[in-house]
Amino acid sequence: MATADVPAVMDLERALFPDDAWSEAMLRDELAQPTRSYVVAESGGAVVGYAGLRSVPPEGDVQTMAVAEPVWGRGIGRTLLTELLERAAAGGVTDVFLEVRDDNPRARKLYEAFGFEAIGVRRGYYKGVDAVVMRRTARPGTGGEGDR
Repeated sequence: MATADVPAVMDLERALFPDDAWSEAMLRDELAQPTRSYVVAESGGAVVGYAGLRSVPPEGDVQTMAVAEPVWGRGIGRTLLTELLERAAAGGVTDVFLEVRDDNPRARKLYEAFGFEAIGVRRGYYKGVDAVVMRRTARPGTGGEGDR
């Protein structure tokens, strides 16, 4: 993700998360951090997805991930998550954590397909909706797609 992508990412962020969207300042701050890695997915020249990772080896956190609703089911989320996990592995991250809305079974299914397991719940984390905390631990000598 480049700074030029920020306006399009913010449009998508606000559309997908109207009640708890990040601010533009938060996103720009994230992009400036050396421990962060953000990616976008484009279709027809438009940003249709984005994702971010915080890496402090041996741990990492998926900070955010979103895909525009009109392109759901086309593998964009899978591609974004694959890229984040490859970057994590390349940076020495073996344990990746994330929070996912309890009322988002579609996202949970994707994360489970990548080997994430639920390890806890944060009550009311998303403005009244619980977050399921998930973790994925890479097996020694792996870390990429072979872990799924």
